[in-house]
Amino acid sequence: MKNIILFSLVFILSLVGYSQTHADSVKAKEAANKIKMDKLLSTAVYPVLTAGNRSGVIPVKDPTEIPDPAQDYKLLFELDKNNPDSLTGKVNTNLVEIARIINLHVASGVPIKKIFPVIVVHGPGVNAATNNEFYKEKFKTDNPNIKLMNDLSALGAKFIACGQAMAFFEVKRENLLPLVKVSVTAKTAFSNYQLKGYVKYDSQ
Repeated sequence: MKNIILFSLVFILSLVGYSQTHADSVKAKEAANKIKMDKLLSTAVYPVLTAGNRSGVIPVKDPTEIPDPAQDYKLLFELDKNNPDSLTGKVNTNLVEIARIINLHVASGVPIKKIFPVIVVHGPGVNAATNNEFYKEKFKTDNPNIKLMNDLSALGAKFIACGQAMAFFEVKRENLLPLVKVSVTAKTAFSNYQLKGYVKYDSQ
């Protein structure tokens, strides 16, 4: 019986040791990846939009596959994240990714006038599309998303809010930024624009 107990203790201790070693290894790898990413991002360029270093493009020398610059690029995005923009004052990660994708197209040789973004705002993402007065009343801080949304709109981006999400999250039409249009639902906005040949990007 003592041998069994002793063996069990040794086994448990070895598992604990393995878990700790594994956790340390994961942390070390994460730290190394962060250093690597920070180094790469320090070389990033911002052809059109600047929304923090995650919106940048790492230069690629002499690419051998390039998009057709004469083609229209009809891009369909989602703004549906409830990320901590209301707590950190940072721009919503969906919007940063949209800026990055547009920057990637321009860096690849696509003229900005050939890019046609449509951004469907739904789920908790509707909060990001509200005016500063409403946002500040709700979250006790200024809306950090307004500048980038205005910049995107100036490039021709269209924003469409889901009326179902607005009802659920108690956002009225007058609470939205003036540049945001309203649809009965995000679902029909997606099907409508996809049938028009827009390429839908999954939410990031």
